[in-house]
Amino acid sequence: MSDLLQIEGTKEARRRERPRWLKIRYRATPELEHVQGLVNELKLHTVCQSAACPNLAECWAAGTATFMLGGNLCTRSCGFCDVPTGRPAPLDADEPRRVAEGIRELGLRFAVVTAVARDDVKDGGAAHFAATLAAIHELAPGVQVEVLIPDFKGSESALRTVLEARPDVLNHNLETVERLTRQVRKQAKYARSLEVLAMSRRLAPEIPTKTGLMLGLGEERDELRRTLAEIRATGCSLLTLGQYLRPSPAHLAVERYVSPDEFEVWADEARALGFTEVAAGPLVRSSYRAESLARAAAESHTPR
Repeated sequence: MSDLLQIEGTKEARRRERPRWLKIRYRATPELEHVQGLVNELKLHTVCQSAACPNLAECWAAGTATFMLGGNLCTRSCGFCDVPTGRPAPLDADEPRRVAEGIRELGLRFAVVTAVARDDVKDGGAAHFAATLAAIHELAPGVQVEVLIPDFKGSESALRTVLEARPDVLNHNLETVERLTRQVRKQAKYARSLEVLAMSRRLAPEIPTKTGLMLGLGEERDELRRTLAEIRATGCSLLTLGQYLRPSPAHLAVERYVSPDEFEVWADEARALGFTEVAAGPLVRSSYRAESLARAAAESHTPR
């Protein structure tokens, strides 16, 4: 076992000031301002802003963004997430068109579309995802789309609705190991999220699945290793691993900061399990460099 995977020191030491590899400098650029202006003009929400993504400047400067459907209020209250919890407004029927327009105006080749959890809606917002995919296919033909979905409370019909709209990648984040799920994702269930991934492969084996985990929440090595194996057993082929960063004192504390070298060790372990492609690093988030992961899946994907 590599020494990189040895967890040393007290909790107090592990909660020290952020290490140098997590210190980011933002620089305003014309490209970043263009994306900001377009998002404001079309009255769109992005997870980049709502979840305080550390890669916002990098991605926006490159002319990309992850669009968030369903408004900016979530019906769930996850312990890690900076998206506000509340009672959302009704779904905006014109939002799918505006998202598609934004993707077209940005000239994207690959787009990521996610959403807040909408447990107030019967299908969890599945039809809204499908309408957005249809609008993108119509207004921006040729653009590939990854959808990052909630668990839809495990509904097969809701998942089928999204898959029948033909996304190029189906992403659902497990976020953490089973033991920590209740405190990290209060209204979610570990087994249910695994089943969403497995169900997607059964319903549409030609569409690759993807998931993401945050490290630094207190997971143990054996737990993480078991989680990776259980994810791979669903047929999931794409994986992201990133550092949990505490959005505010009201959120879960960071138990430790994982070094870039340790992330590489975990990426190697995941590849050894059979994952087609892995993005791993302190600042990696679920939609970070999504196009390159999808390309790797397309090059090697064979329905099982």
